[in-house]
Amino acid sequence: MPKFTPTTTPELNRLRAAAALIPIIEGGLFQKSLSVERASLMASFCAWAYGQEANTPESEELIKAVGDGLKRLEVALAADS
Repeated sequence: MPKFTPTTTPELNRLRAAAALIPIIEGGLFQKSLSVERASLMASFCAWAYGQEANTPESEELIKAVGDGLKRLEVALAADS
């Protein structure tokens, strides 16, 4: 049975990384193990990845997830400032 390997592009990989990074940032802010400055830098990467063009259904889903996460991070960063 052949294995299915997902499509990889630099844009898609950035979106995947950003989507995975958002819960890490949120957890670090909640536990106070991550400074606001560091969290802001990490969030800026997520915002940069969010600016990618949606070319596939997977990228559309990831862009939505990253966008929702950025909204939550904006609130969390504003509260911790």
